[in-house]
Amino acid sequence: MTAIKHALQRDIFTPNDERLLSIVNVCKAGKKKKNCFLCATVTTERPVQVRVVKVKKSDKGDFYKRQMAWELRDLAEVDAKDASKENPEFDLHFEKVYRWVASSTAEKNSFISCIWKLNQRYLRKKVEFVNVSSQLLEELPKAEESAPSGESQSVAGGDEDALDDYQELNAREEQDIEGMMEVCEYAISNAEAFAEKLSKELQVLDGANIHSIMASEKQVNILMQLLDEALSEVDTIEGKMSSYEEMLQSVKEQMDQISQSNRLIQISNTNNGKLLDEIQFLVNYMDLSKGHIRALQEGDLSSSKGIEACINASEALLQCMNVALRPGHEKLMAVKQQQHLFTELRDTFARRLTNHLNNVFVHQTYVDYMTRLYEREIKDFFEVAKIKMAGTAKEGKGNKFGLHGSSGKLTGSTSSLNKLAVQGSSSRRSQSSSLLDMGNMSASDLDVADRTKFDKIFEQVLSELEPLCLAEQDFISKFFKLQQHPTLAQVEVEESDGVVPSRQPPPGEYRHFISSTEKDMVRLMMNKVFQSIETELNSLIALGDKIDSFHSLYMLVKMSHHVWTAENVDPASYLSTTLGNVLVTVKRNFDKCISGQIRQMEEVKISKKSKVGILPFVAGFEEFAELAETIFRNAERRGDLDKAYVKLIRAVFMNVEKVANESQKTPRDVVMMENFHHIFSTLSHLKISCLETERREAKHKYTDHLQSYVINSLGQPLEKLNHFFEGVEARVAQGVREDEVSYQLAFNKQELRKVIKEYPGKEVKKGLDNLYKKVDKHLCEEESLLQVVWHSMQDEFIRQYKHFEGLIGRCYPGSGITMEFTIGDMLEYFSSIAQSH
Repeated sequence: MTAIKHALQRDIFTPNDERLLSIVNVCKAGKKKKNCFLCATVTTERPVQVRVVKVKKSDKGDFYKRQMAWELRDLAEVDAKDASKENPEFDLHFEKVYRWVASSTAEKNSFISCIWKLNQRYLRKKVEFVNVSSQLLEELPKAEESAPSGESQSVAGGDEDALDDYQELNAREEQDIEGMMEVCEYAISNAEAFAEKLSKELQVLDGANIHSIMASEKQVNILMQLLDEALSEVDTIEGKMSSYEEMLQSVKEQMDQISQSNRLIQISNTNNGKLLDEIQFLVNYMDLSKGHIRALQEGDLSSSKGIEACINASEALLQCMNVALRPGHEKLMAVKQQQHLFTELRDTFARRLTNHLNNVFVHQTYVDYMTRLYEREIKDFFEVAKIKMAGTAKEGKGNKFGLHGSSGKLTGSTSSLNKLAVQGSSSRRSQSSSLLDMGNMSASDLDVADRTKFDKIFEQVLSELEPLCLAEQDFISKFFKLQQHPTLAQVEVEESDGVVPSRQPPPGEYRHFISSTEKDMVRLMMNKVFQSIETELNSLIALGDKIDSFHSLYMLVKMSHHVWTAENVDPASYLSTTLGNVLVTVKRNFDKCISGQIRQMEEVKISKKSKVGILPFVAGFEEFAELAETIFRNAERRGDLDKAYVKLIRAVFMNVEKVANESQKTPRDVVMMENFHHIFSTLSHLKISCLETERREAKHKYTDHLQSYVINSLGQPLEKLNHFFEGVEARVAQGVREDEVSYQLAFNKQELRKVIKEYPGKEVKKGLDNLYKKVDKHLCEEESLLQVVWHSMQDEFIRQYKHFEGLIGRCYPGSGITMEFTIGDMLEYFSSIAQSH
């Protein structure tokens, strides 16, 4: 049995990286006795796979072959038939029950014991053992001891040492054993004598090992010496511990001294607490918040909220000034400075209140009159602008508008304005007189494109409003002498007389006060005089946006520029504030325009009966980008356009893929390829820096889908040949050597020749011609990608051809098999087909 086990390990299991642990000679129960072997094996690689393998001799009887194998994890039950009596029969329950009769009970027991140990060690799912003695499941069976020595050695492979320590002999060990067996010629014929000889040699080696152990007495002495040294180290440590105790005693004395110092610190803390109480009193009752100071210096006396803030600040200031100080507080420098600040704040607020009350009564008459006058002029002015804007949209019908009536009405209103000349406003009216020329624009201005004409009209409106507002603001400021303030003049006189004020005002304090008061008053008057401008501008903007949503691009650029110009002149002016408010509306319309385009993309529907071509929103994005680049060239709000570009292009990308997925007439790859090629061309032409990433992405998508379309389309002319070589590559991927593929029945040389003969040059050219016609039907004429696709197909066909030739050379060496056509033939086919169409 040992020789059989060795032969099976060498011929069957070693080539499969398996280790044979136990073997039993069996035959099927109840049938004609055909002996075979059941083997318990484990793999030498991890994770370990445990199997039961059935091995039998070949029909000629000269070698063994592997017939069946079962995974041990599939074993559900082992039935030994009888746990008390010797019985060679046993059953193994896999997917079905296999009944066996062993050549001996000892072999059966050894095999079952090995199966139990493998199950305990490697499997989570435990096998059920029936009619097996408990003693057999814990150790090797006693029957094994009574078996002949050859059988005992053959089944010993199932013990725990075999499972844990078995190692396959290497080449050198195998040579040594063969050499030993050659020296002992009787090793095979008389195994007992050979084993007895090996046992004697083992005793000799054991004796040598004992002598070696006895020679290690020197090492024991060295160990004892090390222990003595360790004891001396312990004595040293005890000495150090004593010195540490002395140090701790000195630390105790120092801690006593620290305790004395802590009492002194407590006295100091008490004094500091009393001082903190005095400081807290001054801070609580003599501190005025920054908000109250700001309200007293520059609070808005024209609004209810500002008046309330000023009242609260005045009451807080009064409480601070009337606080009852404790003895000695008045000598503190900080208290003196705070009292001086309260006095200055009181005087400043009094001057501001006096000036405000004076201005309210003086300015009210002027504001009421000018409000009614400007309201009529502005309304007529914007009416003319709206008529001309609407005319841009209706001009195609040949309508002409009578603008002279409106301009005459505007001109007639100047007589009332001339009455203000006696008040010093003649220069102001001359600066804004161009406002009345809006109706006199010649008809030639309407010959340009509608959007350009709208841009001119909107620019004209803003250009006429700007000097009018600035002139009126300048007149109000000069006429009411808001730059001169009696308090400032008083300070200047005192300084010129040599009288130095009690405190020098900080640089810019009075200037800040006067400037703030002047701006507030001027802004208040301008808001009342021109209260209709913002409403009329918003109405004009709504009309322009209704005519064409793209007008919001022009309005955003123009309005942003005028806001920027007004802020450079005076950031707090009425014009800057009003245009800034209107700019918010324009920006909102611009965002609405972008959202509308995205919504149109999402609502696009394609016809199921016609090919897709360039999608309307792709062409629409190109139109938008070209127009936007023209409008926003060197504009201040370029960032808004860049953000809109990103939103639009992402929506374009997403909806192109959506339409491609829904397309039934045109292949998905064609829709993606053509549209992303168009997007890439547009972005490359416009060179929009913020869309550089999207430009590269569009090129990548165009290239990928071009390649995908080419590969999928080329699979049709040589379909059987493609399938054949795909099968060849699959066999190689499964582990079949390339030079052995030709031995596969479905891929032998005869099958290869049969497939190649189905594709002579004439058939290949015919297939390519049909492919060209099909591609021509798929592609649209706008992008002109037919020749590009055809050239890519030519390159891919050549690549496949070379790949097929390489496979033939590697998998069918020396066969002399070649394709029915050459690369030169292919080039001629592609060229002639392209020229013929």
